[in-house]
Amino acid sequence: MMTEKTVHAKKQFGQNFLIGDAIPSRIASESGIDEHTGVIEIGPGLGILTNQLASRAGKVVAVEIDRELIPVLRERFALNENVQIVEGDIMKTDLRQIISEEFPGLRVAVVANLPYYITSPVIWKLVEGRYGFSSITVMVQKEVAERLSSKPGSSEYGAMTVSLSYYAEIRKLFNVSAGNFRPRPKVDSAVIQLIPHATPPVFVRDEGMLFDCIRASFSMRRKSLSNGLSSGLQISKSDAAAAIAACGFEEKVRGEDLSLSDFARLSNELLVIRNPSDE
Repeated sequence: MMTEKTVHAKKQFGQNFLIGDAIPSRIASESGIDEHTGVIEIGPGLGILTNQLASRAGKVVAVEIDRELIPVLRERFALNENVQIVEGDIMKTDLRQIISEEFPGLRVAVVANLPYYITSPVIWKLVEGRYGFSSITVMVQKEVAERLSSKPGSSEYGAMTVSLSYYAEIRKLFNVSAGNFRPRPKVDSAVIQLIPHATPPVFVRDEGMLFDCIRASFSMRRKSLSNGLSSGLQISKSDAAAAIAACGFEEKVRGEDLSLSDFARLSNELLVIRNPSDE
């Protein structure tokens, strides 16, 4: 039987196992979980973070895609009544079923050391599903963490930053050097936390238009906003300029200068211009 010492990281799963207890302990601590929390852990690996979560949470359900790790994990946590190991791909896992069946009476949080290659799809699934998570605490590539926690006007600020802020408050917690993993990755990591909004922080007439507007606005960085909107939304430059003026923005404003609330106003104006009869 494969044991913890004989496990080798698999490239196809983007595995980089945490080593030592310091970082896992800090992640668990700063995630804010307690005995009233049910935790969904994504990709437990060798279970080092799982162990820290189990010592604090009411229950942990760890979803692992690597079937060779399942017996290793189940043996390690055989005596932990509050830990359940589930084999599966998180992108195909029914999270609502897990929440309803495994965490009755508990608030539910997500904690994970995410493989770099699947960071964006997982985060989008967690926020777009509106599962009612109290928090989502994940380790990601440092560059991604800086991008997601960036502010308008910064070089890291982009479409994903703005779009995610519609679903959750995002903050960077701390950096994690590459030496804390086996095998050692080529870049450093960082832990971020998302606190999902109970209701969207801005009013929009149409969510689809909001996200189309955001994508178009960043499609031509360092170009004026009107150019990006015209090209990305297939509208005339005059219509784009009219929407920008109606919001009170400067004529030469760029997408990277706008906040989520600015994009909400802009998308609402664009919807009226596209469909004047709806006003």
